[in-house]
Amino acid sequence: MALSGCPAGNSSCRSWFSLRRVRIGGRQSPLEKPTPASTERRSNMDINNLDLTDRRGIITGAGQGIGRAIALEFGRRGGHLLLVGRQLATLTETGRLVAAAGGTTEILVEDLTKPGAVERIAHTVASWNTVDLLVNNAGNVRAGRLELTSDADVHSMIDLNLTAPILLTKALLPALRESGQQRGSILLNVSSGIALVGMPFYSIYAATKSGLAQFGESLRRELTGTGVHVATVYPGATDTDMMRSQNAGTELGWGRRSLADVITDLITALQAGEHEINTAPEGRRAMQDLNRTDPMAVDAALAPGLEDLELAVRDHRSI
Repeated sequence: MALSGCPAGNSSCRSWFSLRRVRIGGRQSPLEKPTPASTERRSNMDINNLDLTDRRGIITGAGQGIGRAIALEFGRRGGHLLLVGRQLATLTETGRLVAAAGGTTEILVEDLTKPGAVERIAHTVASWNTVDLLVNNAGNVRAGRLELTSDADVHSMIDLNLTAPILLTKALLPALRESGQQRGSILLNVSSGIALVGMPFYSIYAATKSGLAQFGESLRRELTGTGVHVATVYPGATDTDMMRSQNAGTELGWGRRSLADVITDLITALQAGEHEINTAPEGRRAMQDLNRTDPMAVDAALAPGLEDLELAVRDHRSI
């Protein structure tokens, strides 16, 4: 892995991660000056060198999809993981797969939107001698017209996608700081490509995922020099259970990537020290670029297909 902000002189922290400059969508950030350090190629280190032996971490939403895939990758590298989610059966299966891959797990069935959930997670890991990883992955979605979205669904998305990761990070940050000072730690927030392009009929979801991204960006700067590497991943449409009720295809700009490809990109980017990790396919990245430079052009491109898009996504729900 690669860590930013390692304490001065801490070779242990820097050896776990190789420091690289911030990159956005595969390109140099416009805030960077063109120094030799910022223009060099990213690390070519094999992802199997991501050594998590004796490392401990928490993954929310670990029962399926991206959360399970991250758990498998971290387990394969020797990590001990607390798997958090709402369904015992799916968490148990993730735990079985992680064990087969060489990792160890604990399971905590928890709904992060319920009172006391964060405190129960913190209590569960209080006996650990270190907290090295926190992956804020749990999330839900309800697509459709804003005026047809129930207040309950609005609150559910905000509570799980934004409020819960903020509160969980707040609770575990002292432990992440301590680990960061000693040998480096990671905070990984799983946002969405919709945080980069606000898609029609996903207004609440886009708001929560954009909020999570900006939370990570602000906190990353706040934690400069602490050894806590803060990264945000922006998955595009990915072939997971969460997408099963969404029927938009490539003709509507919703081509899906395989989960394996997305996770490979994620792990490689983490190891290269990236902070902003965009796993969207090239077509969606072109839309993201256009949205930054000419957002009204994106409006115009989407307008003719609005009716078809609404029909395709109106049943998209994971709440």
